Amino acid sequence: MATEESKRRAEALIPKFQFERVLNQGEAGRTITLYGHVDSDPAILVLERAPFPEAEEYLSVLPASLRSITNLGNNDIYSWFLGSGGPILKENENDKYADFKISLICPCTDKHIKKHSEQGYRFVTETPEIYRDKVRPFMQINREEGRLNWVYNIIEGRKEVEDVIYRTPLGRDGDEGFLMLPNLHWDRKTIEALHLLGIVERRDIWSMRDLKKKHISWLKHMRAKLIEATVKTYPQIDTDQLKLFVHYHPTYYHFHIHVVHVMLEATSTQSVGKAIGLDSIIEQLESMSGDEEVGLDSISIGYTVGEESDLWTEIYEPLKNDRKASQPQQQDH
Repeated sequence: MATEESKRRAEALIPKFQFERVLNQGEAGRTITLYGHVDSDPAILVLERAPFPEAEEYLSVLPASLRSITNLGNNDIYSWFLGSGGPILKENENDKYADFKISLICPCTDKHIKKHSEQGYRFVTETPEIYRDKVRPFMQINREEGRLNWVYNIIEGRKEVEDVIYRTPLGRDGDEGFLMLPNLHWDRKTIEALHLLGIVERRDIWSMRDLKKKHISWLKHMRAKLIEATVKTYPQIDTDQLKLFVHYHPTYYHFHIHVVHVMLEATSTQSVGKAIGLDSIIEQLESMSGDEEVGLDSISIGYTVGEESDLWTEIYEPLKNDRKASQPQQQDH
């Protein structure tokens, strides 16, 4: 659980951010990603608002000028905040309205920098063979780098306990245990932007590729419970105002389900080639022929990858180059 002291320590990091360069600007100019340092640690600061000016004299003083910084949570190297930079309208000790949604990654790694940098995208097809020989080992390496510490903190009740909306008692249901809590990119106020995460306890399902026919009843049970808990917590929402999906590839390789309001503005993370509906996954499994061990590792899946991502540079770009090299050269006549 985040203590008041840990929140104060996290909030004190923002004014220390020293701007070095812009990594990316997106969502029609409403989001900007900055790279810099907090003390001696490399850091990424993501700010969301109306379109930003890109002048260096503005960006270099922006972090220190933020007001009413309130920590929403911190887990491992990640911290999330609300802050204000507009007119001060007091409600208790903080501004009543926050102008900025702020995310901080500190210390960040080269992989974080690549992920958050402006880049082109490619559409690729992951065959069962590519998954088995290239992608599965890639996932294994990523899981072993400590990237899931923050997920395990949530599952085991060390972090964000007060944010959990629903959970099966830890360990009670074995492989079928799961919990749900708000995505920390949601401001927790704007219902039309609702974004929750359902996270499973079991650690052997890294992504939708590990789902098999034997998991169908479990997936249906989770879907029902996640929807039920959402409308109970937010009674102004009807069940048909929710959509559930998973990402492939996900940001982290521990199976989780996104629960969002249908009015949530679709960003690149909900686009074709990234988000796959939970109902579609269940129907795909139900339609597959074979025994209970048949699963989604046996089909081809198409999706988009960033040109700066390790998936592209380590797997798909070399495969593309190999295919080009193996094609016979046409001679001019």
